[in-house]
Amino acid sequence: MSRLVLAALIALTLATPAASQQKETDAQRWTREWEERLHNDFAYLARYRDDNAKLAAPVAGQPRVVFMGDSITEGWVGKMPQFFVPGRIGRGISGQTTSQMLLRFRQDVIDLKPAVVQIMAGTNDIAGNTGPTTDAQVEGNIMSMVELAQANGIRVILASIPPADHFEWKPGLATAPRIATLNAWLKDYAKRVGATYADYWSALHVGDALNPAYGTDGVHPNAAGYAAMAPVADAAIKQALAKPQPRSAFPHSSPGRGGGRPKA
Repeated sequence: MSRLVLAALIALTLATPAASQQKETDAQRWTREWEERLHNDFAYLARYRDDNAKLAAPVAGQPRVVFMGDSITEGWVGKMPQFFVPGRIGRGISGQTTSQMLLRFRQDVIDLKPAVVQIMAGTNDIAGNTGPTTDAQVEGNIMSMVELAQANGIRVILASIPPADHFEWKPGLATAPRIATLNAWLKDYAKRVGATYADYWSALHVGDALNPAYGTDGVHPNAAGYAAMAPVADAAIKQALAKPQPRSAFPHSSPGRGGGRPKA
């Protein structure tokens, strides 16, 4: 009998990890993968590396627009694919902060040679996804991305941070005041540097919160939310393209799709 009991215990012990893996929720899996990437690929450069390599050169008469951002940008592609007509490229990654976007900005924006880049960032900095971040640090990262874009002849759209009065994954944060402060800075900074400001906050809010008709978790838009965002984006793209192209500081040295470094 003792042998049978021992065998049963061994079988139960061996089966426990498999059972635990089966019970892992989507949220738990996302968290686990996120933590692993923070140590192995902090900016998640692998996410779009292959997609970038497959892109052809920009088509004449079809200005390329890259949407750099976090899950709100990434979800746009999935929930409203019809918005991403040829020439519009989504480069959002769920959970990302401005520090991570800055690190992948050359690979996922500059090297793709767009006419315009939209930068939507700040939500996850407020949440502290990669650690506590001050408004000044967020602003500095965005300034660096804008400067890199303009130095490479790319027009810039600075998107407002969408409304949110709470973050489900980081309860207890006073989100709305920081969003308001950063959006005021984004609007002013866009004016100062000749960028275009896209006010998605006004299109999506009720009070300080995301309109419940436009999203169910208080942060991420649903299909109706993205439909409300689309006219704002279209207008911003039109406005950005009407502005003179920034003079590139590196007219012959930018690598990427449709270009290359000059031979020595």
